[in-house]
Order: sequence, then structure tokens, then C-alpha cells
Amino acid sequence: MTRNPLVFYAVLAFVALIIVANSLFVVEQREQAIVLRFGQPVRVIHAPGQPGAGLNFKQPFVENVVKFDRRNLALEADQEEVISADQKRLVVDAFLRYRISDPLQYYRTLRDERTAQDRLERLVNSSLREVLGQINQSDIISGQRDRLMRQSRLDVARRAKESRLGLEIIDFRIKRADLPAANQASVYRRMQTQRQQIAAQYRAQGEQQKREIIASADKEVAITIATAQQEGETTKGEGDAQRTRIFGQAFGKDPAFASFYRSMQAYEAGLGQGDTTLVLSPDSAFFKYFEQGPSGRR
Repeated sequence: MTRNPLVFYAVLAFVALIIVANSLFVVEQREQAIVLRFGQPVRVIHAPGQPGAGLNFKQPFVENVVKFDRRNLALEADQEEVISADQKRLVVDAFLRYRISDPLQYYRTLRDERTAQDRLERLVNSSLREVLGQINQSDIISGQRDRLMRQSRLDVARRAKESRLGLEIIDFRIKRADLPAANQASVYRRMQTQRQQIAAQYRAQGEQQKREIIASADKEVAITIATAQQEGETTKGEGDAQRTRIFGQAFGKDPAFASFYRSMQAYEAGLGQGDTTLVLSPDSAFFKYFEQGPSGRR
């Protein structure tokens, strides 16, 4: 008799514990939740702009809870190949940040995060094709990147709103817009050819400038040498004239010495090398100073 009440109370406590465990749930600050009754949403807890985080209650065994992230979420879209307005192919990488702004609508439309990201990725790809398809390749790569990202963000946000996804688009970025791998080699070859042409042009201009500089330098050298030679000849002529005048003045004072001096110069020029052979008469005037001495007399 004593055991039966204990067993009864133990069973009662166990049942009460199960009921309490199925009646209480916790919603963290970074979460929001939807309470479902027989699979149908009945209320939202801790939605954006609403309180509700912490301990909450639900009907046991009748209601269950689905939780979603309340924070900003990121989506790395797969590489997408788009065709620009000038019919050029580009591979584009995009990055999207969003959050669940209406959890009830989000649950009705998408159910879970995986489905939401698949849907968003299709929206992003469709938006990139539409927006970038109206712009030339050069503008996509560099010229109008900021404007294109703003336009794409607005377009993705509009599509998400029209699709009633319960999402708010926070930011959208084009991380990379590049040529497909199959086209890069030909583009690099074309760039290399262009650079080689520019280099050849620079070399030709440099060679022309070198020839002009060398010609100008040769001209300056020729002019300098000619000027120096002219000045040298002029100076030499003036020196010779002055020497002749001095000799003339000196020789005029003593004609005999002048004759003797010129003969000595002639002897030096004719006999100075030691290998000169002269065939002359002994009484030739060339040898008169050998016989007569400086005075010219015997």
C-alpha cells in the first residue's frame, strides 16, 4: 500500500516534467521564432523591432517552435557568366548581405535558410544579367563599378520584395568582374602585342634621337676642330710673320752673319741626319764657309 502512492507520485512528477519541458522554450537575443499549431503559424516571437527574447511558453504536444537567425546573413553567389552590352563575356562574383525582416512571410514562402539562399542566388544572377547586360565591358570592369553595385542592390531588393520573401537586402557587392579563362590567353596575347608595338615605337624614337644627338655632336666637333685649326693657322701665320720681321731686322744689321746663319741651317737640314750623299764641286758656294770661316774670307 505504501509503494503505490510513491509510484503514482513518481509517475505524476515524470508526466509533469514532460509537460513542462514541452511547454517552455528559450529564444536567444540572436534568434526569432514562430510558434506552429498543427503545422500552422499562430504567433511570432522576437521579430525585428519586437521584444520576446528569453523564456517563453507554448501549448505542449500541440504547438512546436521554428527558430530563425535574427542577425545579418551573408550569401556568396556562385560565379555567373554575363554578356555585356557590347557582346563581351564576363565572369562575375557577387556578395550579398540580408536579414529576415518578416519571419512569418519568410516561413510561408521559403521555410528554411537553404531554400532562401537558393532563391536569392537566382535573384542575384537574374539581376546581374539584366543590369550588366546594359553596360559595356570597360564600364563594368572599372568605369562604373560603384553605380552598378548600387543599381544591382536596388534591383535585387525590388525583386525580393515583389516575391514576398520576407527578406531585407542590406548590401550588395560585385567582388570580381573578369574575362572567362578561355578568353584570357587571347587577351593577354593582344595586350603583349600592343606593348611590343609601343616598345618598338619608343625604341625607334630613341634611335632617331640618338642619331640626331650624334649628328649634332659630330657637327659641333667638326666646327670646333675647324675653328681651332683656323685660329692655329692664324696664330702660326702671325708668329711666322713676326719671326720673319725679327729675322729681317736682325739680318739687316749684319748681312754677313745672316748669310752665315742661313748656311748653318742648310748644313743642319742637309747633313744633320748623317746618311745624306751630296755630289758637289769642292769650290761650290755651299762649302765656302768650310774654307773661309764665318767671315767668308780666306
